Amino acid sequence: MRILLIFCYILLFTLCVSCGESANQKEKSNSKDIIETEAKKQKTADQKVILFFGTSLTAGMGLDLNEAFPAVIQGKIDSLSLPFEVVNAGLSGETTASGKNRINWVLNQKIDVFVLELGANDGLRGVPLKETKSNLQAIIDVVKEKNPDTKIVLVGMEIPPNMGEAYTSEFRNLFPDLAKKNNLTLVPFLLQNVGGIKELNQPDGIHPTAEGQIILANNVWKVLKPVLAN
Repeated sequence: MRILLIFCYILLFTLCVSCGESANQKEKSNSKDIIETEAKKQKTADQKVILFFGTSLTAGMGLDLNEAFPAVIQGKIDSLSLPFEVVNAGLSGETTASGKNRINWVLNQKIDVFVLELGANDGLRGVPLKETKSNLQAIIDVVKEKNPDTKIVLVGMEIPPNMGEAYTSEFRNLFPDLAKKNNLTLVPFLLQNVGGIKELNQPDGIHPTAEGQIILANNVWKVLKPVLAN
């Protein structure tokens, strides 16, 4: 009887220890989950957003989204461990007028850097330059009104001389004029070293190939990198 009683005590002690260890393990596991969750929240809170607002050139028409130049730039950002996330809001066929109509919807999230690439479709359609300039200014004003701290990068564009020398020249100057007026950072010409080069463009002769998109990314990155560093 005494031996049986001792055995019961030992069994009870063992069960108590096991339960205690199990509780400790569970508590440690819960603590680890909480720490990891908080770390993820902190990472998200520290992450800044770069929004590319543009045409099919930004959207990467004819290519996978990860081949478009904003995605290539995301790769450059990640390689430097910079706390920025790229959002591609490019839309094929977008004009400055349609861009003005959807800008408020796009700005529902907080944007730290806004890259504006619009105007090419206006130029190809011969939209009056006064209208194009007015629409771009309206978009810039909305971005500044939504968040005065947002840094704006304006992407310059040029068009073929189909519309006449005067129109082509005024179109080219439209972007530096807007950049100077609004104190914006300017990418001089998005399609530098790509436009008109057959092997760097798709069969339509307008939209860059994946290789061409890499060059576009480099054209933008030269200007964007110092903005992110500041």
